[in-house]
Formats: sequence, structure tokens, C-alpha cells
Amino acid sequence: MASTDSLQAGYEGHYVDGFQLYLQRSQEHKVIREFIDRILPDEFARIAEGKKSLNVLGVGSGGGELDAHILSVLQTKVPGTSINADVLEPSHELNENFKALVAKTPNLQKLSFNWHSMTCAEYETMVKNKKETKRFDLVHMIQMLFYVTDLKATVKFFHSLLREKGKLLIIHEAASSGWNTLWKTYKEELCKRSLSDYLSAGDIKDRLQELGLKYEEHALHNTVDITMCFDKADEMGEKLLDFMTDQVHFHQSLNADVRAGILDLLQNKCSTKKDGRIMFDCSLTALLVYP
Repeated sequence: MASTDSLQAGYEGHYVDGFQLYLQRSQEHKVIREFIDRILPDEFARIAEGKKSLNVLGVGSGGGELDAHILSVLQTKVPGTSINADVLEPSHELNENFKALVAKTPNLQKLSFNWHSMTCAEYETMVKNKKETKRFDLVHMIQMLFYVTDLKATVKFFHSLLREKGKLLIIHEAASSGWNTLWKTYKEELCKRSLSDYLSAGDIKDRLQELGLKYEEHALHNTVDITMCFDKADEMGEKLLDFMTDQVHFHQSLNADVRAGILDLLQNKCSTKKDGRIMFDCSLTALLVYP
């Protein structure tokens, strides 16, 4: 959740802090890495067949942790194949984090990187203004389609960049997740800062079907302990609430009725109880889209 077509000030500093806290507590990256390890090696073998070099584009790459894992798995699966990685991420802070990760990871230093500090819309404009269009064997969009202006047009554009046998990988919040329940229930109250609308993987599948694109679907089940969010004195709990609701100081930004309604919804409609802990459903859906 790190890329936007209208980069907000919140996507540096406060937002990034909350994002990192959420990643630590949810193990979201662990769940995605397990999916990558389980499904992508065979895909990479099919994509790379007969090719001397591969181009990979990460859209909304954030700090690069998942890009690095994807690229490492790809290197292992197709040793000796030249790999070029393009990174599209508008957040300066997250771009610097990714570059620092590359600097301390020997196998990544063997790759060619192209850095694009811009939004999806800016990248599309740049590509269309060039005489030649670079094509990619893998384009991945992980937790970033929340912030594009036109979902259908964005997917269509990035899908158009695929080379023969290439794949578009989209990972997004599941339609059955607590995220979908929270944000669609309180759409009017929450879609005021970074988002003008909320989209789940179900909405993305609808757009793929409208475009006539075929895809495989994989469920990635996950939960995060949000018990601390119900202790008003817990600073980490409020930081997590800020991230989950896209607020700056949850208890000050929203009125009492809305706060109470959100907390009730989080506890009783978006979560399950386990050993006295409140476990929020943050499941994901992975969509592998064919060329």
C-alpha cells in the first residue's frame, strides 16, 4: 500500500511508520513470500523459456522487500539469465530504503536496476511519449491499486507492457477480508485523505473480466492481532489504527460515534477471537494474469 497517483504528504513519515508497524505485526510479507516460493518458480521457468534476458517491473515497490525476494527466486530458477529490474515507486523515503537494501544484498547487486520515482500516471505518460516501449516478462502490483485514479485503465496499460509469455501479478486485499468490511462500511468517513474509493480484489477481478483477461486466483489467508487498538492509552495501538483507517491520530480525527462504530465493527465483524486476542482478517488474493 505504498503507491499513489497523487502522492500525499502522509506517504512519508507518519504513514510509513504505521505501514512498517502493520507489516511487523501482520506477517503479511511472510505470507506473500510463502506464496512466491510455492507458485512462482514454475511460472518463472515457463516465462523464461527460450529467452536470454528477463525484464521485471515492480509497480509500487515500497521498500523493496518483496521485490528482492521475487528477484532472488527468479535468479535461483533461471541461473545465467540476465535480469533487468525496473522499480516504480513515488515515495522518496521508500525508494531510498530499497536502494539501501540492494547495497547490502550481494545477489541483487548483480542485477541492472532502473529507478522511477514517479506515480503510475506519470510513468504511463513517460512511456507513451517515448518512441520505443520497454516490455516486461513479469509486472507485479502488490497492495498498490488502491490509489490509482482509473483501475481498469491502469491494469490495461500495465498488462499491455507484457512480453510473450509474460505475466501480470496482482496481490490485493481479499473481498472477504476485514479490510473490505471496514472500508466499505465506513467509505464516506474514511475515503477523504488518500483514497476517494475503496477497492477489493473482487473489484479488480470485475475489471479483469471486463477487459477479457484470463487469470488464476490464489487465496492467501492471514490475520493480525489488533488487541492493542482497543486500549486508548496504547500509542502503538493508535498508530496501528491510524494506518488501518488512514487517519492522523484516530481518536482526534473522527467524532465519537464514528470511532465507536469502527471499533465495534473491527472487533465483531472484521475479526475473530483467539485465546482472548482480537485477530483481524487481513487475507489477500493473488491474481496471475495471462498475456
